[in-house]
Amino acid sequence: MKYQLREKFFSLTDQYTINDASGNLAYTVEGKFFSIGDKLTMRDAGGREVARINQKLLTLLPHYELYRNDQFFASITKKFTWFKNKFELDVPGPNDYLIEGSFWDYEYLFRRSGQVVAEVSKKFWSWRDVYGVDIVSGEDDISILATIAVIDLVCHEKNSSGFDD
Repeated sequence: MKYQLREKFFSLTDQYTINDASGNLAYTVEGKFFSIGDKLTMRDAGGREVARINQKLLTLLPHYELYRNDQFFASITKKFTWFKNKFELDVPGPNDYLIEGSFWDYEYLFRRSGQVVAEVSKKFWSWRDVYGVDIVSGEDDISILATIAVIDLVCHEKNSSGFDD
C-alpha cells in the first residue's frame, strides 16, 4: 500500500495527515499541546482512534510505546550506533522491524526477518516533511505509519538542538 505522510507546518502540536495512493485521507496523527513527553493519537478517516503513542521518559535513548485498543502493543526505540541512526519497532513475537537508512535525507527502509517490507522516501516530494511510504501488502500499516511519525519527531528534535544524524 502506498501512502503520503505530511507534517502540518503551522501547528502548536505535532500533526500529520496520511493520505492513501488515491489522495484520500487515511489517517491523522496529532500530538497533545500540554504534556510531559510526546503523546500522539492516530485516528482513521472516520475519526476513530486506531493507535496511541506515548514517549517513555528517563531513558538513555528515545523510547516510545504504541498502544492499540488501549492495550500496550509495541515499542519504538532508537538504537545505539556509532555512525548511523537505527530504530527498532518491537512487536509481539519474533518479527520485529529494524529501520535503517539516511534519516537526514528522509530515505530509510523497514526490514523484518531480513526482508524489506516498507520504504520511506522524500526524494519525490519537493516540500518539507512530506514522505512517500510504500508498505508491502500484509504488513501492519498502522504500526509502520506510527513509527514514521515517531522517527520524524526524534530526528526533528535532535536536529533542532544542533546535533547531526
